[in-house]
Amino acid sequence: MTVYMRSLETAVPPTVLIQSEARDVFAAQPGLTRLGSRLVNTCFDSAAIDTRYTAVTELTRDSRADDPQFFDPDAGLVLSPSTKVRNDIFGREATKLFVESAKAALDACAGIEAADITHLVTVSCTGFFNPGPDYKIVRALGLNPAVQRYHLGFMGCYAAFPALRAAKSFCEADPDAVVLVVCAELCSLHVRTSNDPDTIMGSALFADGAAAAVISARDIPEGSPLLQLDHFETVLTPVGEESMAWNIGDEGFEMVLGNYVPHIIDDHIIGALEPLLSRDETLRGLPYRNITHWAIHPGGRSILDKVQSRLELTDEQLVPARETLRNFGNMSSATVLFVLKHIAGLPPQEGDERVCSMAFGPGLTVETAMFTKVRTPQPEASPAAARESSGTEEAAARTEPSLI
Repeated sequence: MTVYMRSLETAVPPTVLIQSEARDVFAAQPGLTRLGSRLVNTCFDSAAIDTRYTAVTELTRDSRADDPQFFDPDAGLVLSPSTKVRNDIFGREATKLFVESAKAALDACAGIEAADITHLVTVSCTGFFNPGPDYKIVRALGLNPAVQRYHLGFMGCYAAFPALRAAKSFCEADPDAVVLVVCAELCSLHVRTSNDPDTIMGSALFADGAAAAVISARDIPEGSPLLQLDHFETVLTPVGEESMAWNIGDEGFEMVLGNYVPHIIDDHIIGALEPLLSRDETLRGLPYRNITHWAIHPGGRSILDKVQSRLELTDEQLVPARETLRNFGNMSSATVLFVLKHIAGLPPQEGDERVCSMAFGPGLTVETAMFTKVRTPQPEASPAAARESSGTEEAAARTEPSLI
């Protein structure tokens, strides 16, 4: 049975962060050591990011909160609110992104309506509330109250793949199943100022965004699928458990992102890909660059550099990942879906267009997936989707200006 991704749409909050402006604000914070100040400038400048988006509306120039929690514009201070304050914002603002991206995915899926959804899988690692985002989507979009709901929480940057793998399994078990997968992350809620290198790196990389996909094996004459879901694999590297982690602190969630992570990926990426590529006779022993597309989760510029070098991929094959990083930053679980959307929108090429995809997260966990780009005419993108995929120039034009 063949399972397809029928639609894939993205959403970002309305406030844009300009990387150079954010760097200057963080570099000017009191309490930074000389080394800390140098690390801020180095991490922000080397991140290969131009713009990111945040749901923290205090970071707009026009915002003047009576009791600022995240940023004091008069003093130029980045503040450190409690985990409760941050999570309260998550409950409100993440719901908007979950619903917006889910609605866009449904609207873009010809032949499928809200009543057709049989399963809903939501993903996030940047906050918690209950009734959760799965419940909110059902109510907001008018899904069948009996829809089967599943939430994958606190898995990290690779979590879109377990969600898609579960969706594929649901469709294989029930040919009539239609699964809505929605990832939404508000990473910027947990940004703080510090001399700690991991914290500085997180402040330079992480951002907010959401992506949603409709997955089904149904024969839907009205719609043209984007991607065929072929195979998924999971690998745990033998080292790296302490190098990437995500913990809950009193002043937000605390990211551990050791500078050795790119080296771990460099050492183990070949072995991590082997189980996936061995599933397909046509891919065994094939040079990696002979696989047409590579959807790499852009956890950071150095990770993309290591992947490209080790697999001997072309610059063109890394464009979708690097442009996603440059325009949106690292949005945790949603990010690799932004990369896949970029690839799905590329002009068709001759022959089969295989898409090898991977994401990395705590553990160190490597999730891999193989897709096939479907060679059929795509429906015209919705206005909302066009705005999200048109690049940073139009996106910036519709956003509020930021302080950082």
